[in-house]
Formats: sequence, structure tokens, C-alpha cells
Amino acid sequence: MKKEMINWQNLSTRERQAALARPAIAESGLLSQQVENILNNVRKNGDQALYALTEKFDGVTLNTLKVSDETVQAAKQALSAKRMKAIETAYGQIKRFHQAQISEDITVETTAGVRCTLKTEAIESVGLYIPAGSAPLPSTVLMLGVPAQLAKCSRTVLVCPPDKNGQLANEILVAASLCEIDEIYTVGGAQACAALAFGTETIKAVNKIFGPGNKYVTEAKKQLSQQVNGFAIDMPAGPSEVLVIGDKNANASFVAADLLSQAEHGPDSQVILLSDSITLIAAVQDELLSQISVLSRQTIAEQALRQSRLILVKDLSQAAEISNDYAPEHLIIQTDNAQTLLKSLRNAGSIFVGAYTPESAGDYASGTNHVLPTYGYSKVISSLSLADFSRRFTVQEITKQGLANIAECITELTDAEGLDGHKRAVTIRLEKSSLEQ
Repeated sequence: MKKEMINWQNLSTRERQAALARPAIAESGLLSQQVENILNNVRKNGDQALYALTEKFDGVTLNTLKVSDETVQAAKQALSAKRMKAIETAYGQIKRFHQAQISEDITVETTAGVRCTLKTEAIESVGLYIPAGSAPLPSTVLMLGVPAQLAKCSRTVLVCPPDKNGQLANEILVAASLCEIDEIYTVGGAQACAALAFGTETIKAVNKIFGPGNKYVTEAKKQLSQQVNGFAIDMPAGPSEVLVIGDKNANASFVAADLLSQAEHGPDSQVILLSDSITLIAAVQDELLSQISVLSRQTIAEQALRQSRLILVKDLSQAAEISNDYAPEHLIIQTDNAQTLLKSLRNAGSIFVGAYTPESAGDYASGTNHVLPTYGYSKVISSLSLADFSRRFTVQEITKQGLANIAECITELTDAEGLDGHKRAVTIRLEKSSLEQ
């Protein structure tokens, strides 16, 4: 069935809002209660709950949660040389880009005798959630594991749902080994997030959890971030999404392939094309019908395309305005003079410029991170980077003369705010200094 074109100029304000509305994330009271029950179960029963919930949701009875070193070594032997090379190449690409993000401490003498420093330290312990519902994702292991490795987090823990044999894919284990992750557990879902937040007999709690997941994982992360003191999550996330801006000279087959590459992620994914060319939109409609027929995940992609939008705009400036309002996870520019249009685009998790820059490259091997904000959060939240695995704090050191230099400023402001204790903390030092002279 051919997807209909939407003419943006013919829409009312309300209709325009509806055209850009995301598929509803299931955030019903039922989902919230289901996840809350799982979290409470793990908090109360620890490992016992993890085993029982894995049997219930994954259909497998486990004898142990932790993956052994021997299993990891066997995974390395089992992979073909070609598959191993691909993982190592992606690892190198991602590492090069993230290594350039390593920051130095910044020290500034704001006035004579007053020295202020901004320091960066790794988060001590991090948990990496790797989805494996319909397919194992070694690329996500690399996207999370490489920055954790470069940040030098003291402890990195990987959790991933097991297959029907209670195993993790060889690719997952090999990617984890490259990132020097030696704590790997065969547990997924909301229960895995709970284990990382609360801790169990086997899995020690971490400070922050990273990684995408299904609606249960997303809801669990949200609830846990509000329940556990000192526990953080990477970002709020929803279904995958891509927006393509194309002009009359864009390659319709490329555009359709990019749209389908996201549609195959899941039935709740959303894909949008903005173009000022009726000819391109018509060609993309034909390409979608042709290309989807050969996809192994055709049924999933077809469901996602029901939420897709092919929108005719007045011009590319209007396309940029719409894109900025929608704030997509992925934004692809296939236009003449794409670099010029890029200057007017600001709200996106990651931007792919030019006909030969598919979103797939960012998912695997260009070097950028594919863990990105969705559901419009790219207006305020950045794509995952090395900085997310670190925390910044300030240090100040003031000499006796330095305090004297800024004392009047401090005491005047403490008077303005009526905070005598703050003022006394300064003046008592100046009085002591005066007596010593």
C-alpha cells in the first residue's frame, strides 16, 4: 500500500501538530504498575527474583547469572575472522572519535591569590544495558563500552537478556572483551535495571546505567532514577526515529533505504521525509514499496510505516523549521549544498550530511555514538559522549592575600542576603591574619 503524501501548506496548526506527533509510548498505569512490581521483587528477593523473572520472561532456566572468562574465550574462537575484523574495525573507529573527547583539568587564577580548578573524574561504577530482544546488538556494546573504557571507570557491568539456551551472542561477548568489561550477566528487562540500581547477592549496584531498551526497560530506568539516591540514568529514550530532508536531486532509492533502516527497528519506530519536490516524494513512495518487499523484517517495517510521514514543504527553509520543531533522533540531509542547510539545523541527536552518509554508518562504524535522545529530547539533551561517563567538580584554593582581595565583595553580598554566618567565616580569618602581623 502506497503511503500518501501530506501537503504541509494545506494543514491547520492542529493538523500540523498531529502530523508530527510521535506514536504513543505505552505509559499506561498498567505498565507503570507492572514495572514497579518487578522492581520491588528484585529489591526484596535479589538473585532469586532474577532467576524467576528470567524464566518467566525469557523462557530459560539459568544455573548462573555471571558469564565466565572461559565462555568469553570460547566466543572469540567461535567467531569467523571476517566477523572479528568487523568488530575490531568498529571498535577502532569509535575509540578514535571518543578519545579526542578526553578533557584536561582547567585552572584559572580569577584574581591574585584565588585559584579555581574544574576537574573531571570518571564515574566509579557504570552499568551497560544491551538489548537482545529480536537481535543481538554488539554495536551498542561498543558505543557504551568504549567511552566507559576511555573514561577509566573503575567498574563496568554489562547486562543482556539471554537467548533460549541461556547464552549471549558471541559478538556481544567479543565486543565486551575488547572494551575490557569483565562483569557480564545474562539478565535483561526491568529486572536487570533493578539489579544494577539496588544490587543483589551476585550483582553489586552501580552509580549510573546506560543503554536503550524496550518500554519496560525505559519505564524501569525512569522509576529507579527517582527512587534510588545517587543513581542516575543516561537519558530518557523512546522508539527509534529518523527524519530525512531531500530536494529534487536527492536519490529516491537512498532516501527510501534510510527510512526503512529505521522502520525495521520496531513497529513503534517513526520515519519522516520532508521535501519540496513532489517528484522526489512520488519516487520515494515507489521505492518504499519495492525495497520493503525484500527485507527480512518486512512485517515490522510495514507496521512502522503506518506512522511514517511523507511531507511536501514550501521550501528547504520551511523543512529546517519543521525539523527543528520535531527534533529527531537522527536527521539526514540529502540536498544540494547540504552544508549550507546544516547551518540552520540545531535540534537533532545526530546529523548525517550528504548522499553517501547513511544513518547506518553512525549506528556502526563512522565513530560517532548511536545512543541518542529521542521523542524530541534532542532540544535539551545531547548525544552520548565521553563526558557522560565522567563527573565534573570544582576545586578552589585561596591564599591569605587572595581572601583579602575578595573579602569586601563577599561581605557586601552576605550583608545584602542577611547571612551573618557566611560573613563571619570571612572576617574571622581577616581578623586572625591581622593579629598575626
